[in-house]
Amino acid sequence: MPFEEKFHLRIPGPTPVPPRVQHAMNRPMIGHRSAECSRLVRQCSQRLQPVFGTRENVLIITGSGTSALEAAVSNTVAPGEEVVVAVTGAFGDRFAKIAGRFGAQVHRLDIPWGEACSPDALKSFLASRPRVKAVFLTHCETSTGVLNPVQDLATIIKEHTDALVIVDGVSSVGGVACEMDAWGIDIFVTGSQKALMLPPGLAFVAVSPRAWGVIRQTEGPRFYLDLQTYHEDLERETTPFTPGIAHLFGLEAVLDMIEEEGLENIFARHRLMMEMTRAGVRALGLPLLTEDAVASPTVTAVRGTENIDASALQKELRRIGAVVASGQQHLKGKIFRIGHMGYCDPLDVLTLLSALETALHRLGGTVRWGAAVGAAEEVWNRV
Repeated sequence: MPFEEKFHLRIPGPTPVPPRVQHAMNRPMIGHRSAECSRLVRQCSQRLQPVFGTRENVLIITGSGTSALEAAVSNTVAPGEEVVVAVTGAFGDRFAKIAGRFGAQVHRLDIPWGEACSPDALKSFLASRPRVKAVFLTHCETSTGVLNPVQDLATIIKEHTDALVIVDGVSSVGGVACEMDAWGIDIFVTGSQKALMLPPGLAFVAVSPRAWGVIRQTEGPRFYLDLQTYHEDLERETTPFTPGIAHLFGLEAVLDMIEEEGLENIFARHRLMMEMTRAGVRALGLPLLTEDAVASPTVTAVRGTENIDASALQKELRRIGAVVASGQQHLKGKIFRIGHMGYCDPLDVLTLLSALETALHRLGGTVRWGAAVGAAEEVWNRV
């Protein structure tokens, strides 16, 4: 393929990094205990607060999103304590596995993949488990493109238990409205490489005052991911270990971009891209995994057809120059996933849908040229 270095990255993470952010990350290195680094840590933590919907300081960890998931478990749950994990896909399953590895007694509320966890299902599940210490939820389940109603789920948890509400926001924070304080979420975590438009390498954790009380009383092994240490060091405008300084430079540029566009405009752009993508996919006769009511604004999962499987479409798209993600676990080969978050706009969606038309045609599908693009354009022009 000519221009092998040129392709359209439309996976649900890592997502494209804006040139402005790349340029910021190329700044000369500074000392990690310097006044300049302290300024970066302090200001980035404070400027992340509106993105999470919290007045609490946001802790910055040099690590993947999974490091934040592990920190959320290891700092709040001791071996033998009971937790509930709502599993709506691969990343809910990951939360359950992490909790099990740390010795928790894990109660899995397994939901069919492609569906959201309903408040009624969670209420019923919690009724027979009064000793649960924490409930783990996934906001956007990246493996299926489902957006779970965490606000409603958090309300159910608060009404019926004393459990902490701990939420994986790895593929939602920065692309979807998140109101940690108003929704009663105790720990909210995310990673840098999704809607926040950075390379992989940073994780972010916001913690409620109630959760800090639990963390201080929870015994268990932790060192690098000891949240109390990060909290104490943030008070001194630093981090307990050497941070990813280039990532902090990039984060500062990302926060500039977020503030310039405005969070409400960002959320509207992501909803628009979701609606355009879904309209275009439907126009090609391809089935969607999720119903509209639970669809995520950041990622869309598409099934293959009886004659053309999802993996074949994914491979053909890659040959054209459009990179989408495969399904995970039992959905591998049955779906492909389109990321539309972060440094992405309606023109990018049209490009991907045009490539999808071509891929479907090359694999023997019946295609009315321009159907997907036209359907998406109709959505775009209603705005």
